[in-house]
Amino acid sequence: MHVFLLRHGESTSDIEDRYGGDYDDHLTPKGLAEARELAEKLTDKGIEVIYSSPRIRAKETADILKERLECKMEINSDLRERNAYGVMTGMVKAEAKEKYPEMAEAVKFYGNTIEGAESYEGFTERVRRVFEELTSSQHETIAVLTHGGPIRCFFREVVKLGELKSLGDCAVFELEKNGSGYKVVKIEGAVKASS
Repeated sequence: MHVFLLRHGESTSDIEDRYGGDYDDHLTPKGLAEARELAEKLTDKGIEVIYSSPRIRAKETADILKERLECKMEINSDLRERNAYGVMTGMVKAEAKEKYPEMAEAVKFYGNTIEGAESYEGFTERVRRVFEELTSSQHETIAVLTHGGPIRCFFREVVKLGELKSLGDCAVFELEKNGSGYKVVKIEGAVKASS
């Protein structure tokens, strides 16, 4: 199976410097343009279905792709971003750091779980499960549209390729799934950290 793993376009929490995570926000005008550009890149790739996170920024990106690629789209709640920020979710980072300095420090490391947040272990299990489920379908080529957290977790915990140094808006990871393994064919819009 051929898999295009995609990140959504720029969202309002990006430019407002908020703790995003489970926060529901829209694409910015730049994010909408990035999604249209991504749709053009994916034309003629044979994508049969787009599986999307239910978060607005992901759905808005997926809607643009669906229209351009003329394929099906399905929402899958397990593709949502991790709620890593608990009570700080949606807060401007400077304000959160002032109000919750210990928690703001703790969330700098992905493995920490603060009060009210989804545990990293539970999140990892969810990411593993959803990718196994989606890549077990009868389709030959699919797109999976999600967020930075699930993509980083997938590379760290499933593909075992370590950390991504950077991950841009509308980044594209082209993968081949053979049996239970994944082979990375191409990465666009992201940089793997040197080992």
